[in-house]
Order: sequence, then C-alpha cells, then structure tokens
Amino acid sequence: MTAGSRIVAMGHYQPSRVVTNDDLATIVDTNDEWIRDRVGIAERRIADSESVADMATFAAEKALANSGLTAADIDMVVVATCSSVDRCPNVATRVAARLGIAAPAAFDLNTACSGFSYGLAAADHAIRAGATRNAIVIGAEKLSDLIDWSDRSTAVLFGDGAGAAVVTGVADGEEAGVGPVLWGSAPEKGDVLRIEGWRPYIQQEGQSVFRWATTALAPFALQTCERAGVRPEELAAFVPHQANTRIIDGIVKRLGLGPDVVVAKDLVESGNTSAASMPLALSKLIERREVPSGAPVLLFGFGGGLTYAGQVVRCP
Repeated sequence: MTAGSRIVAMGHYQPSRVVTNDDLATIVDTNDEWIRDRVGIAERRIADSESVADMATFAAEKALANSGLTAADIDMVVVATCSSVDRCPNVATRVAARLGIAAPAAFDLNTACSGFSYGLAAADHAIRAGATRNAIVIGAEKLSDLIDWSDRSTAVLFGDGAGAAVVTGVADGEEAGVGPVLWGSAPEKGDVLRIEGWRPYIQQEGQSVFRWATTALAPFALQTCERAGVRPEELAAFVPHQANTRIIDGIVKRLGLGPDVVVAKDLVESGNTSAASMPLALSKLIERREVPSGAPVLLFGFGGGLTYAGQVVRCP
C-alpha cells in the first residue's frame, strides 16, 4: 500500500480534420455568431479513419513517452468513453496490446463527460490499496459517430479526441499528487442527456442541462477543494469539463477565482469532447507550460447521467 498517487505525465491526440462553425453553417441552419454566443465554440476536430481505440492509443503513447516509464512498468489501463462502437474487446485491452503492456488490469468505464475523473479516482484507489503500481488513465471519444448532423442543437457542440495521464504511487514521505475524489450523480435528471438504443444519436434537453450545471455544480467543486485541503484562491488552474463557456464562467465566478488562475477553455478549438475534454485540456496547458510543475489544479467533470466528479491534482 502507498500513501497516494500522482500524475507524472500527460499526452493528447486530436484528428487533423478541422470543422469550423462556418463549415457547419453549410449543412445545418446555424452561424458562427450564434454558436460562439451560446456555447463559445469556434471549431472542432472530427475523426475520419481514427477509432476511439486509435486515438486512445496515440494519447497514451505520448503520455508514456513523457513519463520516463516503459510499457513494462504499467499494470493498469483505464479508458473512459461513452462513444466506443465496439463492446468487446474493450478499448483498454486494445490500447494495452498496441503499446505492448503485458497482463494489465484493463477496463473501460462510462460516466460520460465526468469519466476521466472517475477513471483517475479508480487508478488512485487501486494504487493506494497496493493493487496497482503504475496506471494509464485515458479519456477518448469519437462523438462524431453519434451526431445527427441535421440537428443544430447537438451538431454544433461535439468533437473527437483523446487525453491520457500516467499515474504512479508516491514514495514514503512524499505528498500525494491526486487529491480525494468527490463524485456523485443526479440520476433522477439522467434523461435530459441521452445516447440510447441501437446506432443512437446524442439527444439532450439543453436548457435543463444548463440549469443543472449552473446551479448545482459550484458547491460540489468547492467541496472538492475542501477535501484536498486547498482553498480556491490557492489554485493555479481550473480544468473543468469543456461543455460551454457560460457554464465555465459561472463556476469560476461562484468559486471566486481570481484573474491569476488559469482557466482551461479548450472547447473554443476542440468543442465538447466528453470524457476526453479534461485530460486533453490539461495536457495542452502543460505542453504550453502555462501551469508550473507541482502547482494545484482543480479538475471537475460533469455530464450525462447526470454524473459529476472532481479532484485537485498536482501538475506534473
């Protein structure tokens, strides 16, 4: 058993195809101003040939290369996704096979947009319990497979991509780099965002989701900081699920975050990538060196289910 875990490296992958708001305006009744005003998105990446497993592998490969570890050091692979077409074998085992990871615990989980925080918590708990030494946690989505491109209420929102973290145990006497998770759900509201049935499309009651996100989530984000023993004003960065800039701004305001706190808004260039959105955004912040190593970062995911989860992590 160990006293905790930490993220040692991140990686991300996005398809090369960029679809702008103006591109969407040629196939559905919308325009750039309408999309930017309501959700804040300017463009998104759409996968052509890449699968969820492909994108997950590319992100994990990059994270592993950045970590100083090798495939032989990894004994757990966790993939958060709600868009994988294949039910078996799962994405995690395909990633493990492609990276040459021998005999890991390997599983997928689906809590939609909060999935990365759920996966990170699962890896952290396994490491604390002594069941795992080093894990790769991945959020990967190909939501373009699930979009009705004639429905402007959803077609403008989503994109494809993946982000990954390598997580390892801390040495004796070291401070844990992954704080206690706060997680939960509002299952009685779960039907307001749906991917149901055979060959489904994403459907949502946008105003209901927006009201829940803007009224219910800030207290949970604050509780996440409290569990970690970190005051909001001590945060170096806030990386929420990338759903809507108005939702993000509302949570920032309620947390009382000052202008010196870096707030991830990767959705402007990536759209809503569900379980991939937080690791994708955090990986980019680290790559651009916008957050110092060791600084506290609040991760907070929320979405379909309706589920939520968050933790304070130390930036690798």
